[in-house]
Amino acid sequence: MKRYLSAMALALGLVVATIPAFAAEGGEGLPSAGTNVNDRASLQRGAKLFFNYCVGCHSLKYVRYSRLASDLGLSEEEVMTNLNFTGAKFGEPVISHMPADSAKTWFGKDPPDLSLEARAKGVDFIFNYLNSFYLDPSRPVGWNNTVFPNASMPNPLWELQGLQVAVHSEAKPGQESVVEKLELSQPGRLTPEEFKGATRDLATFLEYTAEPAVLERQSVGVWVVLFLALLTFLLYLVKHEYWKDVHENH
Repeated sequence: MKRYLSAMALALGLVVATIPAFAAEGGEGLPSAGTNVNDRASLQRGAKLFFNYCVGCHSLKYVRYSRLASDLGLSEEEVMTNLNFTGAKFGEPVISHMPADSAKTWFGKDPPDLSLEARAKGVDFIFNYLNSFYLDPSRPVGWNNTVFPNASMPNPLWELQGLQVAVHSEAKPGQESVVEKLELSQPGRLTPEEFKGATRDLATFLEYTAEPAVLERQSVGVWVVLFLALLTFLLYLVKHEYWKDVHENH
């Protein structure tokens, strides 16, 4: 009986040890975004934000409109009417309609494709980055960011968030002052808590685009691990029965 219990403990250990592997990786040292890619409503809200505020500059070249419809529970008509502003076909990938020359003129370089941004920098980075823009007249675009200093991108969600200004610490001799905190100088269309919810939805959507198969992988993966745990236990029983006579003779 002790051997059977040990085998069951080992099998359950495999399941527990595998669960953290399903968690999304985030930026180190940053507050958690609290995203949940299994929340379809959050994914839909995030998609709406991306296509209204981000797709003008950024593409998702590894994601197709048809895949979005399937994974987000939307019809072809809903996607083509509400999310497709470039005239692309339903089966084509999401490509920004910004001309390359205009992007280089305005920002100095091409805006990056965001398909794998959550994989590259983590959802916590994306969430905190979107919440950390502030006005900075010294920058070419008039904006700066505490998470990604001197970024060439303006705040795309300023109408929702409002305008933030930086409160700097007193400069020490031979050193520059640093940003201690950000204060809201002009409210936006959303309250601070509502804006955090919106950026969480957008980060959730980008977490999904970095690995669209994550929705299926997580649901199937648990059953695979449970099957392997059960198989391990059954194989242990077979081994014990097969070698029983040998063990008894010794």
